[in-house]
Amino acid sequence: MSDARAGATGEIGLPQRPPSPRGLPSAPRCLVMGVVNVTPDSFSDGGFWFGTDAAIARGLELAAQGADIVDVGGESTRPGAQRVSADEELRRVGPVISGLARAGVPVSVDTMRAEVAQAALEVGARLVNDVSGGLADPEMPRLVAQAGVPYVVMHWRGHSHQMQDRAVYGDVVAEVREELRRRVDSVVAAGVDPSLIILDPGLGFAKLADHNWALLTHLGQISRLGGGPAFPVIIGASRKRFLGQLLAAPDGSARPVTGCDDATVAVTALAAAAGAWCARVHEVPANADAVRVGQVWREAAGLASGTAGETG
Repeated sequence: MSDARAGATGEIGLPQRPPSPRGLPSAPRCLVMGVVNVTPDSFSDGGFWFGTDAAIARGLELAAQGADIVDVGGESTRPGAQRVSADEELRRVGPVISGLARAGVPVSVDTMRAEVAQAALEVGARLVNDVSGGLADPEMPRLVAQAGVPYVVMHWRGHSHQMQDRAVYGDVVAEVREELRRRVDSVVAAGVDPSLIILDPGLGFAKLADHNWALLTHLGQISRLGGGPAFPVIIGASRKRFLGQLLAAPDGSARPVTGCDDATVAVTALAAAAGAWCARVHEVPANADAVRVGQVWREAAGLASGTAGETG
């Protein structure tokens, strides 16, 4: 059995939240990233926003509700999902990103392919959100470096059809941290500016429930990969399976994904209080409230100013 323990000396939160990389919104609180899946098969909302007009309308709605960034993806990464072609992925996301960018919405593209990322940047995307951290497409780091845009590097151990077979750890926090460090070293060697890198511990990607909780409660360790400044950390817990398992019915059946929104809000508030840079969510309004609660909590605890406060 894998061991999700990180050690009693692990730091739970960040005394000071790292600033947003240049080109992205900045706020004295955790940011909110709203998700628009332009797919027929995503785990939580597949098919809801599959058409271009519906996806643009959804992105505008999320921005109006308080999303600081809207993340547009055209390929499902749910466990067991099969890949779509690059042409199909780009057909799905290109017009949506273009429409949202023209409306002034800060947009990120959720893709593992350099050619899709390049086309998305050309029509207005400001951020590349790569769940593979550059492992799925070796050209991605070079593209990001040349474009000079912020880059989310997520912890990843393989594509959706195989990733859960690799959810085996001795010390999940230490191993995820080390694997992220190697990815950061690799993309920096390819020319990516370290000040533009955002880390994602990859909740649910080759992770079991205990692994996810351990990572959430050790954001300070995840953010610090070496002797340099802490990296911004984005958290993607929204509607994921480990929340459904936590909220299971008496017969053991997991709660449906849309019944996990309140639990998502709770995780967002806790992650914001611990110093997460951004929370990636499917429903914005309550999560926009949660990050404000988290920020006031940090300020009351003295964390936002870097002083050690007791949270009791």
